[in-house]
Amino acid sequence: MDKHLLTILVCPVTKTPLQIDNEKEELVSTAAKLAYPVRDGIPVMLEDEARALSQDEFEFWHSKKA
Repeated sequence: MDKHLLTILVCPVTKTPLQIDNEKEELVSTAAKLAYPVRDGIPVMLEDEARALSQDEFEFWHSKKA
């Protein structure tokens, strides 16, 4: 995924910055506790398509922001 694109994309729910999980091909919003899928290099920024982060995932990603 293009790093520049990541700098301008925000969570559609909270309007906060996202983090990329290259392994799972997702964009993570710790503010919304959601992970948005990236399919064929295209982020799917729909709340209905996102999955909820587990508590462990939330803590992991939240600690990476600090």
